Amino acid sequence: MGTGLKEQLSSLLCYLQDPVLVARFQQLCGVRGVFAKSEAGINGGGGGERAERARQRVADPGGKVEKSRFNNNGVANGTGGPGAAGDPVAVKPLRRNSLTGDSGHEFHINNRLLYYLFTCGTELGNELFYISFFPFLVWNVDPLVARRLIILWVWVMYVGQCTKDVMRWPRPASPPVVKVEVFYNSEYSMPSTHAMSGTAVPLATLLLTQDRWEYPFLLGVILAFSWCILVCTSRIYMGMHSVLDVIVGFFYSLLILLFFSPALEVIDTFHQINRYAPILIISLHAGLGLFSFTLDTWSTSRGDTAQILGTGAGIAVATHVNYQLAVIVDPTASMLPLQLPPLSFGLVGLCLLRFVLGVLVILVTRAVMKALTIPLVCWVVGISSKDVRKARQNMQVELPYRYIVYWTVGFSAFCIVPCLFVYIGLS
Repeated sequence: MGTGLKEQLSSLLCYLQDPVLVARFQQLCGVRGVFAKSEAGINGGGGGERAERARQRVADPGGKVEKSRFNNNGVANGTGGPGAAGDPVAVKPLRRNSLTGDSGHEFHINNRLLYYLFTCGTELGNELFYISFFPFLVWNVDPLVARRLIILWVWVMYVGQCTKDVMRWPRPASPPVVKVEVFYNSEYSMPSTHAMSGTAVPLATLLLTQDRWEYPFLLGVILAFSWCILVCTSRIYMGMHSVLDVIVGFFYSLLILLFFSPALEVIDTFHQINRYAPILIISLHAGLGLFSFTLDTWSTSRGDTAQILGTGAGIAVATHVNYQLAVIVDPTASMLPLQLPPLSFGLVGLCLLRFVLGVLVILVTRAVMKALTIPLVCWVVGISSKDVRKARQNMQVELPYRYIVYWTVGFSAFCIVPCLFVYIGLS
């Protein structure tokens, strides 16, 4: 019985990891790849015959499709090739990776609504969202929730990125999978860190606010799980992860959430009041970055890890400075639970003004620090900065560059910008 159960579990895991399952989901959502025969085998797809069989499995799970069903571009005959009536929209991946040079291949979409929905879903796990969402929380909603949420987010992302470099599982093979996104294609696949952050952030937000703010709890649960489901399914739609990657990422995140949630208050208090907190924070995060850079050869995940650690360190140091200078004062226990203020044009305008001004400061800070840090770090370590892409693939450049830039961004968002608001009367 034990052997049979083991075989069933193994078969289930293989099925959930099968790229054909991803490709079927993509086709169900209206995504069609344009695969030339010469491309068969790219991105781990295997030989041409293997790729052809995979495409047939996508179109017909029963395996009864004849080879002639597919034309040379991998599009099912009768579904509308180029020039046919009702052609799908031909698009390319939205973002090109400047470090790898990978810009992806053209593909067709039949359902624009799902395309834009899942594009928004995957953006909920990208830098642009977090550089907007976390600062908005601290500037306009609740700094305490923002601080503790970021502590958890840093650990979730760090553990997830390191696990990727330990597991070293490749991305789903293309073909049959269509790479709707290629920005993170150079990273490993298991687990999905988008699924991890897309699980941890909304659920942690729910847990941190349920006893602190008055709002319909059921509404919070619905929003949190809708966010989670959207991010997780978007990674399959984008062709970046197998179903197994996403499932493991979801439960892995829950495990980290369960382990770290009880310690959030202790860690946050330490950041605020301990006199040695800034030194310990900076050295710990830098040390974790050095460790993660030894796990594998270069990929974009190493830079992302340094970026996450730098952001977390900058925000933690800003937390200490804010507490010592009383820039941001948390509500006392007697003031809880907090009530949502009534919406008004004045309140919305004030929030938007803070947000726009704060984001401008962050973007300018990031641009200036990037322009200054890369040449400086290259000069210090003795590496030419003429070819930035090549220079950044060196650990001696990438780790300090990302760490310093995003430490400054995090510190600016949580300390400099609030001080600016106090100075100009927007606090």
